[in-house]
Amino acid sequence: MSDMMNAVEITKPGGPEVLQMTKRPMPAAAHGQVVLKVAYAGVNRPDALQRAGMYAPPKTASDLPGLEASGEVVALGSGVSGLAVGDQVCALLPGGGYAEYVATPAAHCLPLPKGLGLKEAACLPETYFTVWSNVFTRGGLKAGERFLVHGGSSGIGTTAIQLTNAFGARVFATAGSDEKCTACTDLGAEIAINYRDADFVEVMKFQGGADLILDMVGGDYIPRNIQTLAEDGRLVQIAFLQGPKVELNFALMMMKRLTITGSTLRPQSDLAKARIAQDLREAVWPLLDAGRIKPVMDSTFALADAADAHARMESSGHIGKIVLEVAGG
Repeated sequence: MSDMMNAVEITKPGGPEVLQMTKRPMPAAAHGQVVLKVAYAGVNRPDALQRAGMYAPPKTASDLPGLEASGEVVALGSGVSGLAVGDQVCALLPGGGYAEYVATPAAHCLPLPKGLGLKEAACLPETYFTVWSNVFTRGGLKAGERFLVHGGSSGIGTTAIQLTNAFGARVFATAGSDEKCTACTDLGAEIAINYRDADFVEVMKFQGGADLILDMVGGDYIPRNIQTLAEDGRLVQIAFLQGPKVELNFALMMMKRLTITGSTLRPQSDLAKARIAQDLREAVWPLLDAGRIKPVMDSTFALADAADAHARMESSGHIGKIVLEVAGG
């Protein structure tokens, strides 16, 4: 095996064109880690933020983009149990997924769900870790509650709609076209609101408001979310496509006894991510195994065409997940 591999690096902060093929040293498996031969790598918004110079990787992580992948275990670090060379897994990554090989904690790997191939499995970790930890753990969603997700046709959105529906919530979503709204209702949303034609605040008012909102838009959505929440409602913020700063009247939060929270996944400790992985294995993987939920796939690009994949994502024309084919399988 060569000591060098093909990878895509960020040559400088900028647009998709700054993603270029390069050669990098093969990663080694540190204590508690495995090395994967990458079959497919998921493409996510944080990758684009990192590319633009707005989301620096942790100091201990690879500078290569890529936060999830599927592939074959080819090396085990010391202290690893429960995995063997040759196992096929999908994994949450600290970075480095846009490459032929990547190292990641063994505890962040999950088996391929029954009936799903490597391509579909590469789409699972980033969105499922994010949705589970924010909607169910942090947001405390319960069966029968009204749940609203913005960006319902995105990777996060399509995952959130399916998961919350499977756990008995009433699900609502916003999206930017009739086609995307249809995709949301097909996945289990009770109502999908085309935000270009209707005001989600007014629509949700007729439903009694939302008990929980998952938002990745930010900007002027934040005060509108506060208006939309029912009494004792919760807002969970996970990104800011329209910016993180806004003027907010906290009186409404006090009167309705609201909770505003949020998180980012990448900076959390390896232990915290391992706990999320265990929750997913126990609560969510059986649903995937049974075919009750599944990733929604948009498009596949070659590793060398990572720039085109980013352009596709940033056009917001996609429905579901975009992946890079590295070795296939």
